[in-house]
Amino acid sequence: MAKELFDFYDKTNLKSYNLNESMRYQLNMLDSLDVFTRKHSENVAALTCRICEYLHCNKGFTEYCTICAYLHDIGKQFIPPEILQKPAKLTDEEYEIIKTHTTIGHQICMKDEKLRPYAAGPLYHHEALDGTGYPQGLTKKDIPYEGQIIRVADEYDAIVSKRQYKSHIGISDTLKILVENTKPNKEIPKSGALNVVAENAKLGKNNPIIVKTLFKVVIDDIGYEITRTIDYVDELKQELKRFEEITKYKEKMEKAKKEKDKNFYLEGINILLKENETLDNYYSLYEEYKKAYETHKKNIDYLYNEIKKIKKIKV
Repeated sequence: MAKELFDFYDKTNLKSYNLNESMRYQLNMLDSLDVFTRKHSENVAALTCRICEYLHCNKGFTEYCTICAYLHDIGKQFIPPEILQKPAKLTDEEYEIIKTHTTIGHQICMKDEKLRPYAAGPLYHHEALDGTGYPQGLTKKDIPYEGQIIRVADEYDAIVSKRQYKSHIGISDTLKILVENTKPNKEIPKSGALNVVAENAKLGKNNPIIVKTLFKVVIDDIGYEITRTIDYVDELKQELKRFEEITKYKEKMEKAKKEKDKNFYLEGINILLKENETLDNYYSLYEEYKKAYETHKKNIDYLYNEIKKIKKIKV
């Protein structure tokens, strides 16, 4: 029997999996305040869903975990925009304010009967296995599995995505950062009983099993992007051939001495031109297509290279 999958983007599933009007309202508020946070929330939810599937979680937990992930940053709607969207590095005081989005998000969910089941998403997604996370500084045994999964998805998307306050970092380099965060903490947490401190010092921030699973998701996504890009490059190649034919006809038309021959080549050009294309603008379009073709070919090479790099990274 085929494994039942939860497709987060299927509209039927979205309806049946309790993305009700209350939830949509909260998320729309996020969207109106900060487009980056809304997009990030969607990305983290999609990654969380995929990670759950690769971990062979059951459908119910995958649904629950995905919605928790969608709501994980809902508290950011009450963070001042000048801090949330600050392009420069945050001060210590501003960072403390940012950190409150976890408890604020938890409070929002707990006050709403329909959101209450998913309050773990906002509260636990910044907790770290070694006790260095926030808001409570919990350790592995006290951090729900959904919080551990969402943390990895959140960290990956936050680093790899282009955000208003930082430059873009490549896929393989992002995964290296996540791997570093699975390694034992060199700085022993300042609080806690000595035996607990010693035990937690052996842990990293991220669950290595979840990070390994993210690798599989990322490689599959890159493979899918390569396939789609190859298809697009093939389409561009066909368009370039068409433009080349137009150029040949145009050159012959300009060299032709007889009016009959000029009209013959012009008729061929008109057959090849598409809507909104003319002899006056086709060449600039031709140049744009050539640039797009070269850019996407380079991107295919880049993506193949990223897969090679990722496969060499050890978790």
